[in-house]
Amino acid sequence: MIITCDSCLARYKYDENRFEGKASKKVRCTKCMAIFEIANPLLSQSAPAAPSAASRDETIARLPKEGKPVEVTTRQNLGAAVRRLDASELKLPAHAKLSLAVIAGPESGKIFLIEKPRVVIGRHDADINVDDPEISRQHAALEISGEKVTLVDLGSTNGTFMGQEPVKESVIENQGEFSIGGSTLMLIVTRQA
Repeated sequence: MIITCDSCLARYKYDENRFEGKASKKVRCTKCMAIFEIANPLLSQSAPAAPSAASRDETIARLPKEGKPVEVTTRQNLGAAVRRLDASELKLPAHAKLSLAVIAGPESGKIFLIEKPRVVIGRHDADINVDDPEISRQHAALEISGEKVTLVDLGSTNGTFMGQEPVKESVIENQGEFSIGGSTLMLIVTRQA
């Protein structure tokens, strides 16, 4: 099925099997990052009604590797952004060490020690370089203010995800996972006496 982004009009193929038996699925536009919910055409034999103008403000779509055409139906907002910290507020925690472990992807098993309060994660020219062709040169950053760690997408091409949800900024906890490109990383906080 074909999904068309109402926001930027980008078109994508979407495989109906990705619905996994669910009535709807949230997807994102890789071009403008708009989030939408699409209806499973396999569960609805009748043709879906045309979306209203209000529901066409934004659209989701993710380019799958294979699939058949489908129509977009409804809209979903991303939610409130986390307040950005300025450089003077950033500092490593006094009694903990932080690291990032690559738990899935081309560099699975690799661990990176976090030695400064703001680290950029990317494919090249970053503080933490992950060899994954789907990751942008400077994809995301971790901003640390004591015990609080914030994950920030740096306008990457393929987005930053926590679970299935795309994030622009989000607080991440110990053993919290996020995905960039084809890699999944986990934040590890080791308490020190």
